[in-house]
Amino acid sequence: MSVRGIRGATTVELDDGQEILQATEELVLEMAEANQFTPEDIASVIVSTTVDVKAAFPAKAIRSIEGWTYVPVMCTHEIDVPGSMRKCIRVLMNVNTTTPQNEIQHIYRNNAVQLRPDLQK
Repeated sequence: MSVRGIRGATTVELDDGQEILQATEELVLEMAEANQFTPEDIASVIVSTTVDVKAAFPAKAIRSIEGWTYVPVMCTHEIDVPGSMRKCIRVLMNVNTTTPQNEIQHIYRNNAVQLRPDLQK
C-alpha cells in the first residue's frame, strides 16, 4: 500500500457560503467514488481556494459528510497570480491505496476542467 495524492478542483459562480459547501462536498464525494476509497483510507486533505472564495470554509463541507468527521482537513488560499482562474476550489487528498499512480482518477468539475485537460477521461 502507498500514499497517493488525488487531485480535484471545481469552481463556483458566486462567493456564497452554501454554494461553496455544496460544490466542495460534490467534488470530494466524486473523488472518493471514482477512486474507490473510504474516509478511513484518507491520511489528510488540503483544500485551497482562490482569494475571491471566502464566504465559507470548504473544509466544513468535508467534515460534515457522514463518516468523514475525523478526516484531517486544512484550508488555505492559492497564490493570487494575475490572470489565473477565479472562484476556484482545489483539493489534494493523500490516500492510502494499492492503486498505481497512473490509475488514479483526478476530478475536475465546472470551469476547473481547464486546469488539467490532460487528466480528463
